[in-house]
Amino acid sequence: MTLDQDNGWKKPLHTGVLVLASGEVIEGYGLGAVGEAVGEVCFNTAMTGYQEILTDPSYAAQIVTFTFPHIGNVGTNDEDVETVDLDRSAGAVGAIFGAPCTDPSNFRAQKPLADWLASRGIVGMCGIDTRALTTLIRERGMQNAVIAYAPDGRFDIAALKARAAAWPGIDGMDLVPSVGSSERYDWRETTWRLGGGYGARNGAPRYRVVAIDYGVKRNILRLLAEQDCEVVVAPATATSGEILALKPDGVFLSNGPGDPAETGKYAAPVIRDLLAAKVPTFGICLGHQMMALAVGAKTKKMPQGHHGANHPVKDFTTGKVEIVSMNHGFAVDRDSLPANAVETHRSLFDGSNCGIALTDRPAFSVQHHPEASPGPQDSHYLFRRFVEMMEKARAA
Repeated sequence: MTLDQDNGWKKPLHTGVLVLASGEVIEGYGLGAVGEAVGEVCFNTAMTGYQEILTDPSYAAQIVTFTFPHIGNVGTNDEDVETVDLDRSAGAVGAIFGAPCTDPSNFRAQKPLADWLASRGIVGMCGIDTRALTTLIRERGMQNAVIAYAPDGRFDIAALKARAAAWPGIDGMDLVPSVGSSERYDWRETTWRLGGGYGARNGAPRYRVVAIDYGVKRNILRLLAEQDCEVVVAPATATSGEILALKPDGVFLSNGPGDPAETGKYAAPVIRDLLAAKVPTFGICLGHQMMALAVGAKTKKMPQGHHGANHPVKDFTTGKVEIVSMNHGFAVDRDSLPANAVETHRSLFDGSNCGIALTDRPAFSVQHHPEASPGPQDSHYLFRRFVEMMEKARAA
């Protein structure tokens, strides 16, 4: 309740709603972009890095519920965007917070979160019980929904219910064309350092890596460049002949959104050719699923997916347990892996597959995000492992 000096106590106006395809209507307070967006509702358990999360292209067609209640207190800036094209709104279509966003208090802040959401076209809302929504997702799976923000609080709930119910969902969608690059380009930016910002690779590189862009995050490309690699980014539609013509020392398969089985219809045959040529290959997230599909494995939809920066994963090649970042709603079906694909990583939350290595080809992939951004850096060693694989192949 709020106190109006003229009319006394009055109920606050709900300017935001989340309408689930199953018919439930959750009221809150809108912020960010005015309008509505349809997508799949998931929850993310990370306590930091909300800007990186919302601009991760893997979140295309998704509405992210943040379980940590205080989001927005460090504001936003131009450096923490994970989409390669800084002006492109690839990433989440909606965002849900528990507490209202406070004014930013951080030396790097350039803009409040609500203003930044509006500039990116992301519809947001706050003031709802995010714990209850998260419990609903855990019990019933990720929900198709419409999120809407109207400053006057007027919504056509029947129309929103119909739109949410009519949306077919991510299962069966190839979303890569909506987030990936359409042409080839070179990448030189390296990792961020306090006081200096992002650097740039200088001098002659030791290796040439072709990164196939299914919706790649900037920090993945930075870490490849940091490993003294010349990074050439190729669109997901590039043929194996076009990629091999670039004479790569290695090929990287990027993260990305959507149903891997759909993307795999055109991506898997290309990867199969690259593997046959014995080019060292490293995949992350959707790239992991693409590699699995290329060798004959299958993928499956997960009930609630893995979204957060605190997931424990065991690396069977080292015996160590790492805390990693994850963002995926599909997983590789372990039981479908062929004999030449060995499981290297496994989630300690639910036992799902999180990595494979091929026994007859120089290739490996992981389901989690070793580049983090946000999240722990326990798995940065995987980029060095890729470099060592290229070095070994070059010496052979």
